[in-house]
Amino acid sequence: MKFYTSLFIVLLTFGLQAQQSISGNFTPAKDFKWLIAYELTPGSQRYVADTAVNDGYFKLDLPANAVKGMYRLVYAIPQDEFYIDVIYNGAEEISFNFDFEEGVSFTISKENITFDSYFSTIGALESKLVAYYQSGKTSEKEFEAILKELKNTQQGFETRSEGLLVRSFIMANKPYIPKSYEPVTSYFNQKKKRYFEHINVEDNMLQASGFLKDKITNYVFSAIPLEQTSQTEIEKAIQENIRIIAAKLETTPGNFQVAIFHGLWETARENSLNTIAEVIYDNHLKALAIENGQQQLIDEITVQTRLSIGAPSPDITWKENGTTKSLSSLNGAEHYVLVFWSSTCSHCLKEVPALHKELATYENIEVIAVGLEDDEANWNMESAKLPNFHHAIALDKWQSEYAQLFAIQQTPTYFILDKGKRFISKPQTDKEVVAFLKD
Repeated sequence: MKFYTSLFIVLLTFGLQAQQSISGNFTPAKDFKWLIAYELTPGSQRYVADTAVNDGYFKLDLPANAVKGMYRLVYAIPQDEFYIDVIYNGAEEISFNFDFEEGVSFTISKENITFDSYFSTIGALESKLVAYYQSGKTSEKEFEAILKELKNTQQGFETRSEGLLVRSFIMANKPYIPKSYEPVTSYFNQKKKRYFEHINVEDNMLQASGFLKDKITNYVFSAIPLEQTSQTEIEKAIQENIRIIAAKLETTPGNFQVAIFHGLWETARENSLNTIAEVIYDNHLKALAIENGQQQLIDEITVQTRLSIGAPSPDITWKENGTTKSLSSLNGAEHYVLVFWSSTCSHCLKEVPALHKELATYENIEVIAVGLEDDEANWNMESAKLPNFHHAIALDKWQSEYAQLFAIQQTPTYFILDKGKRFISKPQTDKEVVAFLKD
């Protein structure tokens, strides 16, 4: 769950500023305990300050040397999901109310109030134009009335935002507005052609914001010719959009490019566009990450790809009655369940026996339990209590080959495979394993 002051964010730095504060109220109060502020920079963020949230209220004093720009307020873990972004111009206090249901509402801050108002208003008008086309209407008078409202709104916010940081985004977001009625195909083609007309990708301020990332993501996955209907044609169009973006960003900072292409890769994966994800990774992201010293990102992506839904599971081998067996050699089951556990893990000693008991009546299921252990003594005793499971042991526990191969960070960890040994589910508990297999 993400909460922005808008879809777009900004960073603009100048000299030292007088100390200001950010304050606000969170609802429901019991769900919020602490707030951490970060200064956003192109492709990264820098810790600035933190404060407690008391009975829903907080006041965070920014350092006297805090620069103008965009700041991220993190209120829960994971940090990339639970945050609020605010514009700080170095001259005004910022105050807002936040509710899980309603989102953010700024009460003090001309920058942020204008930001929210602009993007919500201009977005509604662009949606109105899209709705006109989708309805099949042909009234040019109605169409031109929408254009007039859109033009006047844009001009009004440009004037209203003079002298504010937010104006840079209002100018950069200026939509394509036809001079008169255009058929939908013509409108779409012109909108795509002029998509980046007001955006300077070399602008450090835009590079440091989410604005450019969102605009690029929308372009890559949404700017598809209307006549492209098959999945193959759509993916071909997306790949061409990626090529155009790569050329536009060629001279921008490396870390910024890494952030952009990593975001595109994540979007492709989230939408099951696996071929597109591979193209992004192989043709752009991998080389950029290595060039910019981000090997850890490559390692993380490698693990995510290896363990992704639909990917074949890495093999596992073990000794059983004096014979070497392997996951790859098992046949005949409809599902295979992998359980990574430890005989010294109290939580495992509750869940895994419960799972063993529950699955005793299930047919066409094979369970491979991999013990992450420091030694064999306790494992031999506990694994013997689970006779219906196949048992493999991984000595060296977290540093073992299987712990690394399957990226195990806690025990127990579960994976469910189909009959082809491909990942189809990653349940969090024994009960979720059973629920999945029941369905």
